[in-house]
Amino acid sequence: MSNLRGKTVGFGLTGSHCTLEETMPQIQRLVDAGARVVPIASQTVMTTDTRFGTTNHWQNQLKQITGEEIITTITDAEPLGPSKLFDVMVIAPCTGNTTSRLANALTDSPVLMAAKATLRNLYPVVLAISTNDGLGLNATNIAKLLATKNIYFVPFGQDAPDKKPNSLVARMDLIMETCELAIQHRQLQPLLIERFHY
Repeated sequence: MSNLRGKTVGFGLTGSHCTLEETMPQIQRLVDAGARVVPIASQTVMTTDTRFGTTNHWQNQLKQITGEEIITTITDAEPLGPSKLFDVMVIAPCTGNTTSRLANALTDSPVLMAAKATLRNLYPVVLAISTNDGLGLNATNIAKLLATKNIYFVPFGQDAPDKKPNSLVARMDLIMETCELAIQHRQLQPLLIERFHY
């Protein structure tokens, strides 16, 4: 039985649209494990239609899976700190933009506000990165977050080193396992994995 049963998981989604399809089943896994999952979405997720799906499609999936309304504003996310609602928060996919802003203490989206609120309470925040510059300009931000207390990473690796050598993407199917250890203040290992096979 998962130690997430009876826990409340904040689940923040940001604009790596190509990985949303991979992420949705992991939200279902958390619900099936007995967790309450509260979705938080960035403005990009809430307003942008792409070849990977419309915003209405993703919003409907989130509501159907979780049975919850989506938190979409900084104002609605701010009370998450005082209420201590989340036992753990996930950001998946966590874009390079979100990674860099979190690493530099910027709070300009509901997802970042929710993460800040969770960290304020000394509860874990789990990041599932998806960034084209993880081994480029964002490498320093990832390093800062790796050394930050109460932040844990879903194991990640290069997803397309032949075409995008700086790109890093997490194994979304390890989100639940990472959360299960994060609430015990432990990092799932190995952290660096091979996503690409020659």
